[in-house]
Amino acid sequence: MTAVWLAVAAVGVATLALKGAGPLVFAGRPLPRTFGLVMPLLAPCLLAALVVGQTVADERALVVDARLAGVAAAAVALALRAPLLVVLAVAAGVAAAARALGAA
Repeated sequence: MTAVWLAVAAVGVATLALKGAGPLVFAGRPLPRTFGLVMPLLAPCLLAALVVGQTVADERALVVDARLAGVAAAAVALALRAPLLVVLAVAAGVAAAARALGAA
């Protein structure tokens, strides 16, 4: 067994242990108040981090290209309360136009 597969197995076991620990520790009890306040914020924060990482990261360098223009246009459309399909169309259109105008 290679080191990679040992690492995969270790991460899998750790994941199972962490997922199982929550119900065992908090069985039948409500979450503490601080956790209850933070939990709804975790998904939007994770999504924002993934979007930023995919938008401006390329391996180990920061890249400003058409993707960033598309995400910025989507943010403006969301701020203006446009429907989701309109937001997606605006983001794709702006990114495509930026690529056509020479942004990598």
